[in-house]
Amino acid sequence: MELLYASLLASFLVLIIYLSQQYFLSYKNHKSGGNANLPPGKTGFPAIGESFELISTGWKGHPEKFILDRIAKYSSYVFRTSLAGSPAVIFCGPNGHKFLFSNENNLVDVWFPPTLDKLFPYIMKTSSKEERFKFKQMLPNFFKPAAFQGYIGIMDNIAHRHFVIDWEIRRDNVVVSPLTKSYTFWLAFRLFVSVEDPNHVAGLKKPFGLLAAGILSFPINLPGTTFNRAIKASNFIRKELLVIIKQRKTDLAEGKASPAQDILSHMLVLSDDNGKFMHEEDVADKILGVLIGGYDTVSSVCTSIVKYLAELPEVYQRVYRAGNGHGEGGAAEGCHDVGRGRAGGLKWKSYDGGKCERIDLFREPVVRVGR
Repeated sequence: MELLYASLLASFLVLIIYLSQQYFLSYKNHKSGGNANLPPGKTGFPAIGESFELISTGWKGHPEKFILDRIAKYSSYVFRTSLAGSPAVIFCGPNGHKFLFSNENNLVDVWFPPTLDKLFPYIMKTSSKEERFKFKQMLPNFFKPAAFQGYIGIMDNIAHRHFVIDWEIRRDNVVVSPLTKSYTFWLAFRLFVSVEDPNHVAGLKKPFGLLAAGILSFPINLPGTTFNRAIKASNFIRKELLVIIKQRKTDLAEGKASPAQDILSHMLVLSDDNGKFMHEEDVADKILGVLIGGYDTVSSVCTSIVKYLAELPEVYQRVYRAGNGHGEGGAAEGCHDVGRGRAGGLKWKSYDGGKCERIDLFREPVVRVGR
């Protein structure tokens, strides 16, 4: 019991020291004129900032309220705040987005909050501007229409298996959001690192969720905190990815894998101007970052699609008829169409011109959605 009290006292002292340090740095910055030429806004409490307000609006189902309230309060689409222990400036609206995306590596540089040093230690230490630029140039090659043709069969196969494994047994009451996360996570592992075994992927799902939850958590690394669990989850997933990376390097050397097989293979054969390859740990962190980037975004879109189809049966019926070849009219002139092959799977069918793409999504009615 005495050991427990001593541990709690030590944890409390560490927290007090951390908050005091953050307050001192914030006060020093304010006194030295650190707020000059900054947009309107406030940084809230030391260390904590306005994180609680952002989290509370998210819990209530309206995370955008945090942004909209400050746009109205400051009459500006640019305002400053403090989130996850770090000062931040929020750019809103088309002009703000255009400024950010058109001035990268010029007026705007990539920056990561200090919390990510613990979660992605290797990518923080080794990634240069040039390397990040090459990596961003590499990614679009995997999402062009020509590359997408090779993904159709894989996506259809995994979607069908996912519905059979996870949806059919819950036919009367389906909670969509966690299931779409399972699907997108499985699909991402298959497309990015060619891991297809659902049991292998399922073993990484829980630690991956802990990591995703810890990215914007308070950077307090004490046992039991969200951030501490995220660090442990990051280390666990990284070890699993390193096993996959080492095996892939062996397969590439023996000709059992192709350099164009997936993003992992491409990263392993990618070198800089001096012929130097990325470290295995750096590759693992980059793969982890790509997986994180598509975890909530894609699954949220899939969840929203199912929600609106369930709430708008007339729209669902039109989509279902179109997906089964009974929609109004045929494919538009100059379009690519994804239809069924002889074995029942989806395949890419080309039309002259190649001006657009269309995907038939549903092979059977969507099961009833419950809350």
